[in-house]
Amino acid sequence: VHMMNTVSESPDVWQDLKRAMVENLNKKKVPHTLAILENVYSDADIITLQEVSSSFIDEAREGKLGTKFHIIAPDKADSVRDQNSVICLNRKTFPDGANMEITPRVEGAFPSGKPVPVANGDILAITAKSVDGVPFVVASFHGDTNGLATKPVTDAVVKAMSSDHQLISHHLVFGLDANTYEHAKPGKQQDVLDFAEEYTSKGLTSCWGDTPNPQNYTTFNARTFLQPQLNKACRSTEKREKGDVNPKDFILFHKGDFDVVKTWKDNTGNKKYIEGMAFPTLDFPSDHGILATVLKPISAK
Repeated sequence: VHMMNTVSESPDVWQDLKRAMVENLNKKKVPHTLAILENVYSDADIITLQEVSSSFIDEAREGKLGTKFHIIAPDKADSVRDQNSVICLNRKTFPDGANMEITPRVEGAFPSGKPVPVANGDILAITAKSVDGVPFVVASFHGDTNGLATKPVTDAVVKAMSSDHQLISHHLVFGLDANTYEHAKPGKQQDVLDFAEEYTSKGLTSCWGDTPNPQNYTTFNARTFLQPQLNKACRSTEKREKGDVNPKDFILFHKGDFDVVKTWKDNTGNKKYIEGMAFPTLDFPSDHGILATVLKPISAK
């Protein structure tokens, strides 16, 4: 308070700014997010969401989004952490919604004796059948801050599918906040190109192709000094080099299943991405950009 009173002309100046930020970034975060999904992305066949609160799930199911999509949450959703992975299936494309949740099979495929840093709600994997009768495995995953769970979870999804004769013929669509880094700290963070080598070795590719551009960022945020973790704060002129500016988000699928028609990022809520702009903003509530792709079944060529 002393700092703000010192650098501003009067308390009214920064108090109005604070009210606007709290209103848009906290109180209206769920309504703003729902509005973007309902008004801009309601034509999607599949939407995967990460770090979703229980209140968001309830409002989505009861609102406009729920009339167009089946809103699927994990059986073991965590209502305390409120960081759940969620899948939305278009009711026209997937009239029956989810057939079953296979998250326990994925978790059961983790490497023996090696702890994987995941919590309840981080992973959601389901089966579903499209209106055309095509079987899918759809997965959503929120990685830990350093991305150390990303490779083992990806491997486990592939292993769970390949080891079950009922799932081998399914088409995988896997949306994830991989928390990968352009310049990862060796042994402490997940490097983006190392992750690409891993998923391609498992027969997967991504909406970015086999080798993503490490400078194709999907996050750009930094902390000011007006928050309690001052060790993570930086000056406005340092937000690019000291902020979280990284290529963290992916959509994965088996290489022989789909061709990528187009892929885009969005940090405005209008299907546009402004490079070099920090977010969330008063208009865009997330600290990760939206990642969207159009996939064409290879058999449909």
